[in-house]
Amino acid sequence: MALSLLRRAVFVSLVLGGAGAQAPATPPAPVPPAAAPGAALPGAALRGLWVDAFGPGLHTPAQVKQTVEDAARLGVNTLFVQAIRRADCLCLNASVPPVSDPELAPGFDPLAAVTAQAHARGMKVIAWVSVTGAANTAKPNTRPGHVFRTHGPAAGAASWLSRRPDGSWQEGRDAWLDPAIPGAADHMAQAVLSLVRRYPVDGVQLDRIRYPDGGAWGYDPKTLARYRAETGRPGTPAPSDPAWQAWKRQQVSFLVRRIALEAKALNPELWISAATITYQTPPADLAAFQTTRTYADVLQDWPGWMRAGWLDLNVLMNYKRDPLPEQAGWFDGWNAFARRVAVRSDGAPVAVAAGTAMYLNSPAVTAAQATRALNAGLGWVGYSYRTPTLDVYGERQSAAQGLRAVREVLRAPGGALAAPGPWTEAAPVARGLLGRITGLTVPGGQRVQAWQGGALVAEADTDANGYYGFAALPPGPTEVRVGGQRWTETVPAKGVVRLPDLLLRDLKAVPAAPVPALPPARP
Repeated sequence: MALSLLRRAVFVSLVLGGAGAQAPATPPAPVPPAAAPGAALPGAALRGLWVDAFGPGLHTPAQVKQTVEDAARLGVNTLFVQAIRRADCLCLNASVPPVSDPELAPGFDPLAAVTAQAHARGMKVIAWVSVTGAANTAKPNTRPGHVFRTHGPAAGAASWLSRRPDGSWQEGRDAWLDPAIPGAADHMAQAVLSLVRRYPVDGVQLDRIRYPDGGAWGYDPKTLARYRAETGRPGTPAPSDPAWQAWKRQQVSFLVRRIALEAKALNPELWISAATITYQTPPADLAAFQTTRTYADVLQDWPGWMRAGWLDLNVLMNYKRDPLPEQAGWFDGWNAFARRVAVRSDGAPVAVAAGTAMYLNSPAVTAAQATRALNAGLGWVGYSYRTPTLDVYGERQSAAQGLRAVREVLRAPGGALAAPGPWTEAAPVARGLLGRITGLTVPGGQRVQAWQGGALVAEADTDANGYYGFAALPPGPTEVRVGGQRWTETVPAKGVVRLPDLLLRDLKAVPAAPVPALPPARP
């Protein structure tokens, strides 16, 4: 280890039973009390619109100009702009290649253009990223460096795709990257971070931050080998194996953690958001949440992400249809549950917005759902600009006609957008640290602890690439303990500090030296 590290690290002779041993997991901290019913959470002033990249809206300068104009007339104050779609970008300066759609004007950078024009009108821009999206076989990216060409199904051992037990990888026409594969996880994280570094966006939104539907995913040989090495469990687990599900769920959460902490280290003012799953019947509490498809099928633990301080804004994909009475109740139930758990471990509230499916509903239903979300103290985001009504989605109405129809009800007196105004709220303060361990054969699953004032304040495991980190820590001197090492750093009052890599070594058993025979006793 370099001399500069030795000056600040204190090495101790702790032996934790070998490189793979871990201290017992700490029980989850109790959830602090939520905001009172009806009280506004952070984000209550958010009025948003998703702008997807699967049709007109972002491909030419004229389309971007029209999109921003339409959004301003609608009265929204935030655009969730699809930047990274399927490991390709509606931009020119990301770590992933641009989309290869012929509709994209040559040399045009949609993300740069929409950000500049929206900011000029007082709107925030959140870069929306389909994190695990790899490809669609009906419309593949044709650029040579695209991940589906370099690490797709034909790449053999270098493939990064999530697979079923039989080795198949397609879900419909889509391919997904597996967050448990180290190279894939790094690729996905760097894609998001490249947007933060190169564009003046107000935030990032993580979409498809999960496994595909169906539960039987994650069976790439590399993923299975990691699971066996980190857990010591032999064989191939069944899709319903609780330990296997928990481990894969952890890999998704680790990716959220790394992106959130690295992004906040680059820009503490950034809003970290996720578009989260709300399938079917809403849970009454956290125990019930763990029986939902969100948690048990697609392996997404968004209450845990909020509690850990990784999310500043949770936008529920609460895509329900009020004409179906059961679904109207589901919509309100998921909103209520999200309110109850929207609090960090340090007691700070997390912003929540209800995302509604404009494309599945009439303008009247969209207006009613938006109003119910706002009355519950939440923000509102509509999906989507391209398909603003059920009639547009069913090709019975043009997009312009649909926008006009939905605008009339949303902007009507007493409507959700009747009195448009900016969303000026600052992102919640992040206080934490991020680091990485290197040198181990198995860098994932290593227990890392954070101590302050002689007390353990947080602990977590490393991810596939050795990254660890904590958010929502109290500011002040903090000692990180891992693998027999201690490192002291100061958590700032605002922001995330990046620690130098910590070099660990695998502990190898050394045979005991033979005990020399004693000389014969002298008479």
